[in-house]
Amino acid sequence: MNRLTERIKNQKGAALVEFAIVLPLLLVLVFGMIEFSIMFYDKAVITNASREGARAGIVYSYPSRITEGEIEATVGNYVSDKLITFGAITPSAEDMTTVTGQCTNAGDVVTVAVTYPYEFLVLPNFITTLTGSIDLSAVTVMRCE
Repeated sequence: MNRLTERIKNQKGAALVEFAIVLPLLLVLVFGMIEFSIMFYDKAVITNASREGARAGIVYSYPSRITEGEIEATVGNYVSDKLITFGAITPSAEDMTTVTGQCTNAGDVVTVAVTYPYEFLVLPNFITTLTGSIDLSAVTVMRCE
């Protein structure tokens, strides 16, 4: 009888079993935090890129105003240097950027909208199955100088 109670009370390997049960949940939490941190960083980059494009569009330039293509190039240059993609294909600036309005007179409004289809990097199949793709977007409206 003593041997039976000793065997039941023996806890060898219990910590390993508990760790094996908790490890997948821990990994999902850690990689989920990393993934959403990267997504929020990319959202901030998209917002700043739309501001840079709008600012380039409203500033007076001589002899002629900046064109929509040059605004898109400004956005593309900003985004190409700063987005975290880990090798995912970044769409071209023309595909991401929409420019509305033109500076013909002081007080006119220029709107720059940037849309970026975010692809999950760390857990792509798991999260995309749950949520689908996510489009990060930012819109900036500025008055011409």
